[in-house]
Amino acid sequence: MDIDSCSPHQKPTTIMIPFFRKIRKTLADDNKPLKYLRYAIGEIVLVVIGILIALQINNWHNNNVEKRVEKEILNEILVNLETDIENIEIKKKLPASWKK
Repeated sequence: MDIDSCSPHQKPTTIMIPFFRKIRKTLADDNKPLKYLRYAIGEIVLVVIGILIALQINNWHNNNVEKRVEKEILNEILVNLETDIENIEIKKKLPASWKK
């Protein structure tokens, strides 16, 4: 069964699962444990690599979110400091009798 012959609702991944299952069964039934072991290790390595890639993408996303929040906080601090400076300048111009 190839991708072109599958129905529009059937995803290619659902085609690949029986394909790999057939390979695994053939290797196990042929009584060739070394080939099966190599296949199994290869499959495990692929899964581990996939997990590591997913973790790296997640870490990258979290770092971007943290940087965005940090920029927002720093901008808020800057605005507050500018407001405080303006208030201090206004208070400096007030007469001494009003500064209580």
